[in-house]
Amino acid sequence: MTTLTEAQKRDLEAAAFRRLVDHLRNRTDVQNIDMMNLAGFCRNCLSNWYRDAAEAEGIALSKEESREIIYGMPYDEWRAKHQTEATAEQKAAFEENRPKGN
Repeated sequence: MTTLTEAQKRDLEAAAFRRLVDHLRNRTDVQNIDMMNLAGFCRNCLSNWYRDAAEAEGIALSKEESREIIYGMPYDEWRAKHQTEATAEQKAAFEENRPKGN
């Protein structure tokens, strides 16, 4: 296996993250609730993790700012353009899979 430096790992991880974000921006047909039901995370989770990482580095970033970074536009604008109403089945699956105690 190739040995990578910490800087190389960081750069490759950052590139993979940017590609994931770009992919999700282009796949507006994929709803957050479906991502949560299938994978246990969604765009909002990514924005929260991004904000957590910023705060760990002493960078103040609001929820709205981190969401705009992930969505590529203000969250309310993305929702108006791309989010559909969740079906009863999607909502039931979400409640079934939701971590307990949160």
